[in-house]
Amino acid sequence: MSTVLDRIRVGSAPDSWGVWFADDARQVPWERFLDEVAEAGYSWIELGPYGYLPTDPARLADEVDRRNLKVSAGTVFTALHRGPAVWESTWEQVGRVASLARAMGAEHLVVIPSFWRDDKTAEIIEPPELTTEQWTRLTRGMERLGRAVRETYGLGIVVHPHADTHIDTEKHVERFLDATDSDLVGLCLDTGHYAYCGGDSVKLIETYGERIGYLHLKQVDPEILADVVANGVPFGPAVRRGVMCEPPTGVPALEPVLAAAQGLGVDLFAIVEQDMYPCPPGKPLPIAVRTRAFLRSCGA
Repeated sequence: MSTVLDRIRVGSAPDSWGVWFADDARQVPWERFLDEVAEAGYSWIELGPYGYLPTDPARLADEVDRRNLKVSAGTVFTALHRGPAVWESTWEQVGRVASLARAMGAEHLVVIPSFWRDDKTAEIIEPPELTTEQWTRLTRGMERLGRAVRETYGLGIVVHPHADTHIDTEKHVERFLDATDSDLVGLCLDTGHYAYCGGDSVKLIETYGERIGYLHLKQVDPEILADVVANGVPFGPAVRRGVMCEPPTGVPALEPVLAAAQGLGVDLFAIVEQDMYPCPPGKPLPIAVRTRAFLRSCGA
């Protein structure tokens, strides 16, 4: 019998419709995403790449309201390990996303560290390991960002460990959490990315539960992942191979992750994000419907 997951608020995101960029001819139009995410039975969404959904708050509010949708978060990419020189450009991007998220009633800003590989060409553009000085810049920068976002926009930041970034493996995630102030910096645990990088989501929730402020639900195909790891395949090509797969066919099992999250005793968003860029336009909706039914069977 499944646990009643009454603290878990389930949603989905443009990512589950193959959307990685604000504007790309291979992606479904935003109207279709909104229609289909509502049809699939989700009530919460994320903004996705800034500019994919309408950025005028009144228009976006009208579009989501009439589909009975609500916005849980916006997302930004940052390169704070590069130090104070990038603060101004980072804050400009954060301001656009955070103000729209706040206007939509969201309380969270998902912060993804910059890739050390180019997300389109897969070229390695920075060393995968940070120096001690870069770690300090990253952790202090995230604390500064957390404070500024809260003071200016009333949102909490949740940092998203991600494949091909400097916050990826268990070792890096723990180092990051141990070096940052829990009052300023939360964690967005993405179950798929953490498994992709060798981490155990249930263990992380049990060990650092007070830091978990948000969840992304996804799974990896263990066979494809083994090949990806063995051959050093970059994240983008790995996604095109189908490394992120439809639940419940992959790992980690989501039932114990959701039960551990419920056990924290706090309200948490659990946003489905099945990376599928690019994908045929008819592919996402049936998967989204089945995934929502599966999560209901888990009690969410």
